[in-house]
Amino acid sequence: MTETDEGFQPGLMMDSPLTITAILRRAAQFFPEKEIVSRLNDGSIHRYTYRDLYPRVVRLMNVLRDLGVRPGDRVATFAWNSFRHLELYFAVPCLGAILHTVNIRLFPEQLAYILNHAGDRLMFADKSLAGLLAPLQAELKSIDSYVLMDDRGDTSAALPTRVWDYEELLASATETGLFPGFPETTAASLCYTSGTTGEPKGVLYSHRSVYLHAMGCCMADSFAIREREVVLPVVPMFHANAWGLPFACAMTGANQVLTGSHLLGKPLADLIEQERVTWAAGVPTVWNLLYQHLKLHSHDLSHLKVIVVGGAAAPRFLIENYARDFGITMLHAWGMTETSPVGSVCRLKAEMESRPEQRRLEVQVKQGIPVANVEMRLLGEEGEELPWNGKQAGELAVRGPWVSRSYYNNSEPNAAFTEDGWFRTGDIATIDASGYMEITDRKKDVIKSRGEWISSVEMENATMMHPTVLEAAVVGRPDDLRGESPVVFVVLRQPEQAFRKQDVLDVLKLRFARWQLPRMADIHFVASLPKTGVGKLDKKALRRKLTE
Repeated sequence: MTETDEGFQPGLMMDSPLTITAILRRAAQFFPEKEIVSRLNDGSIHRYTYRDLYPRVVRLMNVLRDLGVRPGDRVATFAWNSFRHLELYFAVPCLGAILHTVNIRLFPEQLAYILNHAGDRLMFADKSLAGLLAPLQAELKSIDSYVLMDDRGDTSAALPTRVWDYEELLASATETGLFPGFPETTAASLCYTSGTTGEPKGVLYSHRSVYLHAMGCCMADSFAIREREVVLPVVPMFHANAWGLPFACAMTGANQVLTGSHLLGKPLADLIEQERVTWAAGVPTVWNLLYQHLKLHSHDLSHLKVIVVGGAAAPRFLIENYARDFGITMLHAWGMTETSPVGSVCRLKAEMESRPEQRRLEVQVKQGIPVANVEMRLLGEEGEELPWNGKQAGELAVRGPWVSRSYYNNSEPNAAFTEDGWFRTGDIATIDASGYMEITDRKKDVIKSRGEWISSVEMENATMMHPTVLEAAVVGRPDDLRGESPVVFVVLRQPEQAFRKQDVLDVLKLRFARWQLPRMADIHFVASLPKTGVGKLDKKALRRKLTE
């Protein structure tokens, strides 16, 4: 036994690679009877098991080889949440290629940019979505063929190029498994950010980062994904690995319920009831609309114990009402595409459980403490590190083994990364003495009025405290006197309800100083709020609306 040049002795543990292949094999070997349930677009249900998944993944890997896909090639998907999409989640990276999940809700010019920037060789698309790709054919430089998957939706316009049928290809392939070996640092999947400033940027995940992220999701004080859970992600598989849930479920043997096209209200309640879902995840809008439906219609959701909320902060009243009315815990989490995405989860510490309800809620509205292996710090305007006192807000910076250290195919220096390797998230947050982080705003959404900051998130949540309000969004507009003034957009639960601009001001006066309040002319009642492709409020669209 010798020492290294630095004087440290090397460890004597086995160096087993952390790969997605290992997750697939574990699911098939130890949890063969556990189910994967897919709701197809005609309302029918497809169900099979991890035992069934494994040979289909092997066949799909052989299909990919026959179509000329080689290690390092990018393979795009353009699909809803389904068992076929899940098969691609495993087959492409297990081959050593890179799975590129493409957001189906992007504008055509964004789609063309992303697909060309990624240099995808092959595209797998749901038949119902193929028409969105057809007009882009002349602009796409690298894709030479398409594989269509029957999602039982309305078939879109045909693609004017070589097209294969998914099931026909699988039927003709062999089940002889040949899993190549490669380092755990090999790239596994690719996802692009929403491009809120400049062009979308690619985040390239490795097998190691995906594996460690799945383990992080399974930790008891994180998502606590276990074999006994029935997990329903109402988060799209085309975005940030569906929050890593497909891999975490396969790792532990949890049942997976995949929604097909986006579900809201009654169809979602029906699916949760029918499949006895115990654990679900999605953005606040989904759970707000579900709550409104549940208040008017009876469903047996007694199995559902946890709803994880990410993408935006859940209003306090929603967390309180789910617990009071249905005995369901809403669990705040935070993350970004660059963090794979889970960075923090808000689990109460043991000593907090005995606190009065209102004091518990003061913690539950926060985004929580970092998941093990993720580190956080707050940065001031000059890059200085700020204290954790729950009051002083700064830009949140993170690092960890599943946090991006650069963007894909991007040679230019990027201000999103500090010189010492931390990722600057663009989120403004506080962290209290117990380590609980709370997002107060996005850096670009903070409103500066008379030299002082106003949190748009806090104003939105305060507005939604009124039982008449379904949704609210707040943006800033230029103001010659104040610098910026807040503008409030309000969606009522019932359009015919009597709710005046003065009522909005009366609600906000309970939490905001007079100088922070919007002017009467800056309060707008609207039928709906614009959303991004992953269900977040699209504040860029609201700002454009102010200039029209």
